[in-house]
Amino acid sequence: MFENFRVAMIGLRSNKLRSALTMLGITIGVAAVIILVSLGQAVETFVRDQFLGIGTNLLIVFAAQDENGQTRRLTLDEARALADPFRVPDALYVMPQYIVNRTATYGGREITARVQGVTADYLTVRSRQIVAGRFFTPQEVDGQARVAVLGVEMAERLLPGEYPVGQTIRINGITFRVEGVLNRVGGRGGFGPNEDDIIIAPITTVQTRLSGERILSGDRPLSNIIVQARSAETVDLTAQQVRETLREERNISFRDEDSFNVFTQTELLDSLGAITGLLTIFLAIIAGISLLVGGIGIMNIMLVTVTERTREIGLRKAVGAQKSDILLQFLTEATTLAVVGGGMGVLIAVGGTSALRLALPELAAAVQFSSVLLATAISVAIGVFFGIYPANRAASLNPIDALRYE
Repeated sequence: MFENFRVAMIGLRSNKLRSALTMLGITIGVAAVIILVSLGQAVETFVRDQFLGIGTNLLIVFAAQDENGQTRRLTLDEARALADPFRVPDALYVMPQYIVNRTATYGGREITARVQGVTADYLTVRSRQIVAGRFFTPQEVDGQARVAVLGVEMAERLLPGEYPVGQTIRINGITFRVEGVLNRVGGRGGFGPNEDDIIIAPITTVQTRLSGERILSGDRPLSNIIVQARSAETVDLTAQQVRETLREERNISFRDEDSFNVFTQTELLDSLGAITGLLTIFLAIIAGISLLVGGIGIMNIMLVTVTERTREIGLRKAVGAQKSDILLQFLTEATTLAVVGGGMGVLIAVGGTSALRLALPELAAAVQFSSVLLATAISVAIGVFFGIYPANRAASLNPIDALRYE
C-alpha cells in the first residue's frame, strides 16, 4: 500500500497542472459542502438562541378566527382567568401585552416608537434586566401611571447624549416619566421586532391613554398573552389548561374549534428547526453536485492515465503482478487524487468560514469536526467509486496486448 501511494504521488507530481485541474472539482465541492453546512448549523443555532432569549418555558396565546370567520380579541379578563391558580395551576406567570406604534418626542426630537404595554412581571417572564433606574411596580400598573422604561437603542435615538432616567418624554402628546433602561439583547436579527428599540409602559396606561380601541363587549383588547410554565416538563400540560380555560371563558362548545391559538416555544423551535434543517440539506445537495462533477473528472483522467500507461501495465503483469495488484495501484491513485483535493477543500472551508464569521459575527459560524470527517469520508468514497472502473479496466488488460500497445 505504501508503494502504491508513493507511485501515486509521483504520478501527481509528474503531471502537476492536470492533477490540479482534476482535483479542483473535489476541492470546490468539499469546501462548498463544509461552508454551507456550517452556515446552516450556525443559522439554526442563531434562531434557537433568539427564541430562547425571549424567555424560557413560554406559551404565547393569540386571537384567531372562529367558525364564522370573526376574530375575537383577547381581553384582560381572560388574562386574569389564566392567572387563576385553580384554573391553570401549572402557570407560573401570566403577562398580557398590548402593542401600539406611536409618536414619541423629546426636546424637539420626534420619532416613531413601538410602545409595548405589559405588567410588572415583564422582567421575569422575558428574562430582561434593568441597567439604569428601575422598572414600574404593580401599583403603578393598577394606577395607570404615566411611567416608561426604554430599550437601549430607543434611549440612544430619543435622548442622544443624555442620561434618560428621570427625563420627561411625550408619547402621542401624553407626558411620561422615564424610570429605567433595559439591558441590550441585540435585537432579533431579522426574526421579529428589535427588542432594544422599544418603549415599555404599564398595560393599563397604554390601553387607556394611548389607545381608545375597544371590542363589541366594551372591553379593551390585548395583542397577545404570554404564559410561563413552571418547568419545561409542564409546558404541554399548561398549554392544555390554557386551552380549557379559554374555551370555558368563551363558552365554546365541544363541537366548535378554538377561537384562539396557543403556541409553545417547543413547537416554534421544532418548526423552525425543521425549516433550517431542510435548508441545510438543500444547500448541501447543491454543493454535492460539485463533488459529482469532480468525481466524473477523476474517472475521466484515470481512464486517460490507463491508456497512457498501457505498456507499463503489461510489463508489470509480465513480471508477475496479479490483477489485484494492478487494481489496487490505480484505485490508490484515484483515491489519492480525491483525498488530496478534499484536504485542500477543508483548508479553503476553514478560511471561508473564518471570513464568514468576521462578516457576520452574530452567526458565530464554525467548522464542525463532524463536517471535516464527513468531507474526508466523501472524498475517499468518491475516489473509490469513480476510480473502480478505470482501475478494473487497467487490471483486466491482457499483458501481451498491453506490451504490444504503442
